[in-house]
Amino acid sequence: SIEEGVQRVLSCEAFRAELVDIFQYNLAHLRFVDKSNSFPYTCPLDIHCMYSIDQVLAAFGYWNAEQSPTFREGVKYFADEQTDIFFITLNKSDKDFSPSTLYEDYAINERLFHWQTQSRVSEHTATAQRYIHHRETGNRIVLFVREYKEERSYTSPFVFLGEADYVSHEGNKPMSFVWRLREDMPAKMVAVANKCIV
Repeated sequence: SIEEGVQRVLSCEAFRAELVDIFQYNLAHLRFVDKSNSFPYTCPLDIHCMYSIDQVLAAFGYWNAEQSPTFREGVKYFADEQTDIFFITLNKSDKDFSPSTLYEDYAINERLFHWQTQSRVSEHTATAQRYIHHRETGNRIVLFVREYKEERSYTSPFVFLGEADYVSHEGNKPMSFVWRLREDMPAKMVAVANKCIV
């Protein structure tokens, strides 16, 4: 059995010592430690982990065993949870995105993120007002970010950056927002997401 196999490995002093060395090495070289989200409802996603769109939509209950509605947008509002989720691809190619969807999305630093709405959103729409006043109304803004749509011919997953708070906005159709992340972006992600870094 598995238990017997583990016991046999641990009973051998050389194997046990090697396992301890491997665990200590891995612990010393952790790139990040994931954090639990603070949503007031059940959601199995951990901050700074990577997820596919399917996994995110399933975690929010949009997809389940009975239904998987079509989803092509970069944003989704879950009214029951009062949560807006943004799927952000930083480096967009002309072949994957139309000129009207080549938004300017980038990190300003490890906490501030610049994001553009869809081209039809103006300041007086209900959507824009929900974004601007999300704290007063109890709504949450949640960011999922990836560098490219595809890497090595596979669809890239998104890094869950957690919740963000409104800082400022400007423009119309599209609107440009600055969000403040509640958790620092992972250092590796900052270098990728900040397009001013050469």
